[in-house]
Amino acid sequence: MAKQISKNGKVYYTSDKKRSAFTGVKQTAAVDFRTDAEIAEKLNKRFDVLNLLTNQCISGSARSLIVYGPAGVGKSFGVETALASADCVHTIVKGFSTKIGLLRTLYRYRHPGNVIVFDDCDAVLYDETCLGLLKAVCDTTDKRTVSYMTNAVIYPEDDELNAIPGSFEFEGTVIFITNTDFENPKPRLAEHTAAMISRSHYIDLQMKSKRDYIVRIKQVIAQGLFNSLNLTEAQSVDVVRYIEDNTNQLRELSLRVALKIGGLRKDSPENWMDIADITVKRNG
Repeated sequence: MAKQISKNGKVYYTSDKKRSAFTGVKQTAAVDFRTDAEIAEKLNKRFDVLNLLTNQCISGSARSLIVYGPAGVGKSFGVETALASADCVHTIVKGFSTKIGLLRTLYRYRHPGNVIVFDDCDAVLYDETCLGLLKAVCDTTDKRTVSYMTNAVIYPEDDELNAIPGSFEFEGTVIFITNTDFENPKPRLAEHTAAMISRSHYIDLQMKSKRDYIVRIKQVIAQGLFNSLNLTEAQSVDVVRYIEDNTNQLRELSLRVALKIGGLRKDSPENWMDIADITVKRNG
């Protein structure tokens, strides 16, 4: 990461003219005049709003929430922590869901006070039927009706006596955690993501640069990311320094990488950097 010293003595940063390790996007050489404190304030505000709206979803005062941000920065952790301490019926759907699986989940958690979290389940965005179901449960009308008309009989999981009706009312809440930018999606998704944003609270965590990632990693380390590793303050500083010194060589910038390096710092104090050079940096 190149540096530029201004006349007033402050240090500013320029992005490198190479392919970014964490976005795959070719970087420009624009000067970033923000201070780390300004970046931290921006991120704190957005994660605070995420916590606030998550609690509103749990209470039922908010019906749906979409959270967009890169992988590995802690957007799921806050939601899961809030749900774990709340007295509510909830489920977390990760990875993939068929339209029948989605219908069954919506039907099972249709009651007031129920919360469904779709975490990194972006495959449903590419299925017209799934999108129709999601738009129905995120609607702002007084009564949200989910309709799935088919000649086939669909039963809830573990219940072969009572079929899911072709139409039912959904009174729960939905949180959609995604790596897809709903404001700048692929063309085929634009109409649908716009409809989802219109129906939901939408948070863009605004993590666009390497400095955003590094400041976020520092924030979470200060909040106790390494508590389970029992790192000393000096060891934590070593990990942060390694990440900053090797930003352009790391395969990714994320909390997961910080934990990997932290584990190496703890378990292999003599040669942890040599191991990290091989395991977390790109070849060449």
